[in-house]
Formats: sequence, C-alpha cells, structure tokens
Amino acid sequence: MRRRASKNIAILFAGTLLAACNGVLDSGIPKHERPVPAHLTKIMKTKGMSLGAPIMLRIFKEENVMEVWKQDYNKRYSLLNSYEICKWSGKLGPKYKEGDRQAPEGFYHVTKGLMNPNSSYHLSFNLGYPNVYDRSHNRTGSYLMVHGDCSSAGCYSMTDEYIEEIYALARESFKGGQKAFQVQAFPFRMTAENMAKKINHPKFEFWKMLKEGSDHFEVTNKQPKVDVCEKRYVFNRIVDEGEKFNSRLQCPPAKTSKSLALAFNEKQSKDQAIFDKILKRAAASPFVKPEYKPLTTNLSIKANPTIGTLAILEPPKPQPVVVPTTAPETAATVGETASEPVTTQEFNPISSEIVKIDPATNAPVSQPQAINVEAQNVAVPQ
Repeated sequence: MRRRASKNIAILFAGTLLAACNGVLDSGIPKHERPVPAHLTKIMKTKGMSLGAPIMLRIFKEENVMEVWKQDYNKRYSLLNSYEICKWSGKLGPKYKEGDRQAPEGFYHVTKGLMNPNSSYHLSFNLGYPNVYDRSHNRTGSYLMVHGDCSSAGCYSMTDEYIEEIYALARESFKGGQKAFQVQAFPFRMTAENMAKKINHPKFEFWKMLKEGSDHFEVTNKQPKVDVCEKRYVFNRIVDEGEKFNSRLQCPPAKTSKSLALAFNEKQSKDQAIFDKILKRAAASPFVKPEYKPLTTNLSIKANPTIGTLAILEPPKPQPVVVPTTAPETAATVGETASEPVTTQEFNPISSEIVKIDPATNAPVSQPQAINVEAQNVAVPQ
C-alpha cells in the first residue's frame, strides 16, 4: 500500500511539473482573473508602459489581424502585440442588419460593463454595435462580440489563449482608470495602395471615411476623438460651449490644433500622390474606367484670432473627373438572355483582376446592395 501511494504521489508531482512547463500552473485561477502573461509585461517595461495604462484595439479583416496598442509614459500609443483572428464572418464591408452575419466596421468604444467573464465563448466583450453612426443609418444587430472559442456568426473570434490575454489587458486598463477603450475595425489596412485596389467597390466612400480616422491616429499615435454628424464620422473636432454633435443634423462649426491639421493634410497629400500614380499607370488599359474618385479629404483651415487656434471648415465636395478611356462594345453576345444584365469589364489597377461591372450602377455584379432597416438599441453581453 505504501509503495502504491508513493507511486501515485510521484505521478501527481510529475504532472504538476509538466503543467508548470506548459504555462498552465495557474489553471485554478478563474479565466477572467488570470494575470497578464510575463512576455507582455516584459514588452511593457521595455516600451515604457505601465500595467494599468490605457489600451486600444485595431482590427484588419483582410489581413486577419487584431492589434493591441497601449499608452506609454509620453501619453502616446505604441503597438504592444498582434494576434491572428481565428474567424470572422461575412465579407468586407459594414454590418447592416440583424442576422446578416457581417462583422462590424467602424469606431466602437468598450466600457467595463460590456466585458463578459461568464461568456459561453470562453471570455468576451461586446463591441457596442450599433453605435451612434450605425443607428443614424438605421442599422440593427445585437451581441456583436470579440470572444474566444474560434467560431463566428458576425463576431470577431479568437483562440481561447488569445482572448484571455486581451481580456486581461483590458481588465488592467479599467483598474488603471480607463473608462472605455476604443476599437477601430477596418476592412483592411487603410493604405493608398489598398484603397486603389478597391476604387470600384460600392463601399469605397465609406472606407475613405474610415481612413480619415485611421490617418488621425497614425499622425498622432493618440486615440482620436470620434463624433457623428450629418450621418458620418468626424474626428478630433472641438465645438464651442453650447454646441453639440447630432448624428443626423448638420455638423456644427468646430476647431482643432494647427499641428494636427497640418500633419493630417501632409499624410493625406502623400497618400493622394501614391493613389494617383497607381491609377495613372492603369490609364492606358483598354477597359472602361469608373469616374475618378479622390482619395483624400484634406481639412480646409482658417485662422481664428479670437481663440488662437485654427477653425476646421468642411472640405469642399469634389467634382468627379472622368478618366478618358475607350469603351469596348457592350452589345449582348450569343447565349445572353433578356433577363441577364449587359455588363462591361472592369480593370483592377493593382491585381490586374477583371471583374464584371453593371453599367447602370457602376458596381460589380456580384456585390450585394446595402439594406437599411429600423434601428434598435444594443443589447448587453450574454
């Protein structure tokens, strides 16, 4: 009996050592309370970040990446870690309605109350969809999460290991005093090259608006202030006392710092030059081009001697410029029926891909049309 008991103790001890080697010695700690892993605290130390400093997330669908950024001692955000997204559902583009299985795109803010330690998907936090912008467009949906369990029906799903790390980082930032962390959800990295690839996509103008917010972050390394007016996002705008942003009404007069406006315009100008160069290379193509769409929305600025800052004026709406090309014949070919749309072919200047374009809408035939439905309030996490 003694010999058998000693053998069992030895097996148990060996199992404990193996668990420690595999990093699961703390398995008795509830998953929502597990500490931030040592490899991340080591990175924080080298980058001048405290454990309780604010965080923010950036999501890039096409690249399948979720980035966690953390504020350093200079009050600017630096990249802490990148995680592969296990699954996200739908296609590139925003979510429109309950049940469309689309993962949202836009700017969201996660409060402590949207964190769910008892999720059926290991751990989760609610993105807060629909936000003010979504509701202004009558979009609906509920329980749009970032969670574990590697399954998705409109959410961003991570492995359980990754969601534990991200959840722990968010928990510590709330302990440190952060009221809400921003989640920037993009279809892809908002570069001039990627935007040129998508110039014919029906969501180009929506993505151009998202790029504005991305550019604000990239020139400041600070979480942009996000508001909604005229049913669109606006960034880093400060209004006078008594003025308010209304998502469905005209944008009020606003101002921002000169340094931010100049840095933003400089980045936009550089991106516009790259964008135009790419399209110019494709101009010799024999295929039909869409109307030229400018990439940038440079801020018009005017000195305000009373307040000593620069007032931000709305940029003039650009007039479309048609790229001259020779259109191929669009007559119906043998085999077409009266019910089939007559289409032309469109040239993608980056990938050289040929896609069918409906001349009535100037959109790819395979692209679904957006559907707006009645809005409803976002639900709390389950």
